[in-house]
Amino acid sequence: MTFESLVFYFFSAVLLWSAAMVVTIRNPVKAALFLVLAFVSAASLWMLVEAEFLAIVLVLVYVGAVMVLFLFVVMMIDVNLAELRQGFGDYLPLGGLVAVLMVVEMAIAVGPAQFGLHKVPIPAALGSHYSNTRALGELLYTVYVYPFEVAAVILLVAIIAAIALTMRRRPDTKYQNPAQQVNVQARDRLRIIKMPTEHKS
Repeated sequence: MTFESLVFYFFSAVLLWSAAMVVTIRNPVKAALFLVLAFVSAASLWMLVEAEFLAIVLVLVYVGAVMVLFLFVVMMIDVNLAELRQGFGDYLPLGGLVAVLMVVEMAIAVGPAQFGLHKVPIPAALGSHYSNTRALGELLYTVYVYPFEVAAVILLVAIIAAIALTMRRRPDTKYQNPAQQVNVQARDRLRIIKMPTEHKS
């Protein structure tokens, strides 16, 4: 067994263990931290297949931005851990059955035999002049430009829907009118009063 194989199995084991901890641990803050560990392990696996751009994007976008936002949200909301622990064992058999079915369906649907990957020979190592970022960009914006645009539209619709669902006007909340703030003059907010000076004897 080569050193690369050992590194692959190590990071794969860490990734599977951290992913299992994400869905089984009851503390949401610890679950988010285990998700960070899963992302870092997945980025390490990307590095092994010489996909440095994808690994860096995974760390910068998900670990550096999304997971920090998740941690802030989880730590700011008041999560009652006692209620989360109630009834956890009642749903465990059903949840385990659903998880097994999902794994079997994913193996059948996206297995290597469906894409002919078992017939593809292992490519030779690329030289230092090869840029996987350029190759990914050329493939994404030429062959897969239409699915890329469709995915962008779907994400835009999801963002608009999330904003529309969370925007609720409350009568007890004070709102600001930007148009009135822009049109305000200095004399409307500041009044200079002249007062006679007082002399102490």
